[in-house]
Amino acid sequence: MATQQPTTKTDEPNACPVIESLEQIGSKWRLAVLHELLSGEQRFNELKRSTGANARTLSRVLDDLGEMGFVERRLEEDAPVATYYSLTDKGKSLDPVFDEIECWAGSWLDDEQLEL
Repeated sequence: MATQQPTTKTDEPNACPVIESLEQIGSKWRLAVLHELLSGEQRFNELKRSTGANARTLSRVLDDLGEMGFVERRLEEDAPVATYYSLTDKGKSLDPVFDEIECWAGSWLDDEQLEL
């Protein structure tokens, strides 16, 4: 039995833009990485430490966000070799979205829920 692929905006002309947006940025790790990069360019290990993601998960998430145009990668080849990640203009445009989510959380989530 073949598995059915999720529909995308191109598959369904009346798709909800909210759902389409959440399909791109809505995972826990994608949101964590995007939020961390709002403060500026970071190295892989800095992101790993700040998000709590394991290396495999973080690598996959950064690749996905790069393919979708939210994150760009810069390789510094001078010793020591380092890889840096930063937000593209598309990624930076999410800043007010995170501000609104934080405002909502402050109003509707109690302290125990915010610690999770």
